[in-house]
Amino acid sequence: MKHFLQYSNRILVTGGAGNVGSALVGKLIQDSDNFVIIVDNLKTGSFEKLPQSGTNWKFIKCDVNIWEDIMPIFLSYNIDYVFHYAATVGVQRTLENPVSVLHDMEGIKNILNLSKNTPVKRVFYSSSSEVYGEPVEFPQNEETTPLNSKLPYAIVKNIGEAFLKSYKLEYNLNYTIFRFFNTYGPKMHPHDGRVVSNFIVQSLKGDDITLYGGGQQTRSFQYIDDLLEAMIRVMNNT
Repeated sequence: MKHFLQYSNRILVTGGAGNVGSALVGKLIQDSDNFVIIVDNLKTGSFEKLPQSGTNWKFIKCDVNIWEDIMPIFLSYNIDYVFHYAATVGVQRTLENPVSVLHDMEGIKNILNLSKNTPVKRVFYSSSSEVYGEPVEFPQNEETTPLNSKLPYAIVKNIGEAFLKSYKLEYNLNYTIFRFFNTYGPKMHPHDGRVVSNFIVQSLKGDDITLYGGGQQTRSFQYIDDLLEAMIRVMNNT
């Protein structure tokens, strides 16, 4: 077993026991040049989503919103890349716990303050399609659509994007922002209230499929494997 300093890339994945984070970890550890440090507070993530094999990863239970939790990890592992995916997620959960969502701003600041003072080459941030808010034109245009969402979850994601842009300007900390659009895949919780999981659960039970709104609206969905391919390609080409 190699020491972590012998790997070409030491990669921190926060929220690495969650849906997207754990899928990303599984993809990253397939590359023998990568050593992955997985952190998660396990409030919504779970041990079952951690890798079941391999020696090029380590899990640390940690709350990135608490400086004393996350700071020693940066000082110990000489991290090259950070995927900051830890967040309070789920439509119902974020609506019912808006203050908890706001606490995620501390995690964003902790990650960036530690990254700018260590050898981190780039921070990858999980933003959301929710930052766009209500569309003002169809189809939406990236250049003209205002980021007008009023939901606490989306506001925090928007603030996170602003932090990244500011740290690039002031400290030259490189970053990439991914705005996820309704990602679905085999590791998602079947009862988290998301559209695709609702459809699947209702179909398996033989129930009628829920018709949302008037049935005329459209929505973007992305399968987890497509998202993983994009994230890995971006990391390997930066």
